[in-house]
Amino acid sequence: MYSAEPLPHFVDEYLSYLYEVHPTSATFDGVHLHDDLLEDLGRPAVEGQVRELGAFARRLAAIDPARLTDTERLERPALEADIRARLFELESVRSWERSPQHYSDILGTSLAAQALFAYAPLPERARRIVSKLRQVPRLMGAARDNIKDPPGIFVKVGLESLRGTLKFINEDLPRAFSRLDDLHILGDLADASVEAAAAVEAWAGHLERDLAPRSRGSFRLGQEKFEQKLRLDEGISLGAERLLDVAMRELRGTQDEFRRAASRLNGADPIAAWTKTKADHPAAGQLVPAAQQQLAELANFIIRNDIVSMPEGEPVSVAPTPRFYRWTLASMWTPGPFESKPMQAFYYITDVDPAWPPERQDEYLRDFNYGALWAISMHEVFPGHFLHYQHLRQVQSKLRKSVLFSSAAFVEGWAHYCEQMMVEEGFRRNDPAVRLGQLAESLIRLCRVIVGIRLHCEDLSVEQGVRFFRDEAYLEETSARREAERGTFDPSYIVYSVGKLVLMKLREDYKAKTGSGYSLKRFHDTLLGNGTVPLWLHRSLMLGPDSGNIIE
Repeated sequence: MYSAEPLPHFVDEYLSYLYEVHPTSATFDGVHLHDDLLEDLGRPAVEGQVRELGAFARRLAAIDPARLTDTERLERPALEADIRARLFELESVRSWERSPQHYSDILGTSLAAQALFAYAPLPERARRIVSKLRQVPRLMGAARDNIKDPPGIFVKVGLESLRGTLKFINEDLPRAFSRLDDLHILGDLADASVEAAAAVEAWAGHLERDLAPRSRGSFRLGQEKFEQKLRLDEGISLGAERLLDVAMRELRGTQDEFRRAASRLNGADPIAAWTKTKADHPAAGQLVPAAQQQLAELANFIIRNDIVSMPEGEPVSVAPTPRFYRWTLASMWTPGPFESKPMQAFYYITDVDPAWPPERQDEYLRDFNYGALWAISMHEVFPGHFLHYQHLRQVQSKLRKSVLFSSAAFVEGWAHYCEQMMVEEGFRRNDPAVRLGQLAESLIRLCRVIVGIRLHCEDLSVEQGVRFFRDEAYLEETSARREAERGTFDPSYIVYSVGKLVLMKLREDYKAKTGSGYSLKRFHDTLLGNGTVPLWLHRSLMLGPDSGNIIE
């Protein structure tokens, strides 16, 4: 028996439920009803989520298809997949039971969102921080109860993340609220910070002393779970072996392009030319100002060449990466798309640790050479994530606008696609380092596909992964290790290249369909106007139902 429930009503209620159980994600959506809460990851709460998600799945299945519009018929499978993906994560992947970093990331990002985005007056945000801090013992207690046999590599990255979160609580939060002059709130903030820090230290100590020596868990998902996760999260049904074949083909082709581009530098040997290019990088402590200087030139090029619309908004602030998030090289933090007004966004760059010896600092900075830094700034800001966010603010559909429904393959695929697109359109045509930097970033992303699949579906070791990134993407040791280790706890990092390849094919198919009406700007504006839904839905919205393969 079908129900008469309208699909928009279901979306509203489902989204409201997700905001309740994922208050940190609600904040990043620009919805502030639950800003005083931290996620409840106790086992009873997790079991409750499984029951509630099952109930939503049954409600969605009961909606009468005859009452749906043509667009709703396209969107409904995306909702079904979202529910199934969340159930699969809770019941099969079980990050809440395997990953210490899962807890520290939630805590760090939850606190950072309140400190960074000025959506409310400082005293109000400080009170919400106090409320969150008082819930930290509960969150750390859930971690201790749930995590029994984590993979050793998860313990390592979890401890790094916990230590960064601890520094954020002890050092960065006081700085963020240094302008606050309410002594009562400041006292509460200090007391709650002490209690929260003690809980984090206790959990980190237990993790290091008790769990680490006896952790024997495997980080591998296995091929069946890996492929199922990709199908549910992204709608990509190609098997691991086929994806591996595609990635190897693209890797060899990109390496050939890289060698041709490098050989044009004074006719030098390609590897020698790249080594010379990598030596031209900002000095230690200067990555942030170097990236800041790039943004105006990128924005002017986009406007001058009519590449994509540039909605007005607040400028981007470039800053050092917060310590709890230093496992990333660079990241873009934007206010939620549902915020009532534009607010400052943050482009974070991870500079060297001053405590590192000089040789390690220099090694790290070689992978931040100016050519690579241009590609990173394209990816994170213009025309990548930040410009995407500006377009997302204008989208009306909640399903297509909410970050809770966003497709990582589309979001990251768009940003990675932008790196190649900008070079193709002639950005800094006479600067060979820019082309080399773009190709180098492409090699890294393609190696992620190969290493990620082999880590989780085969028996590749982390050390073998390090060598693969070093030998095939020409990364320095520190960066190669960071990439290989990330593949263990973030198997979805394969979607950067996958998403880019899908978008390249979509662009060609859209161009063939629109004929003389095609323009690059029209393609980009139409694409971004459809929000952050899965790539298969973008194809259906732009090309019509049954629009063929999303990747070849």
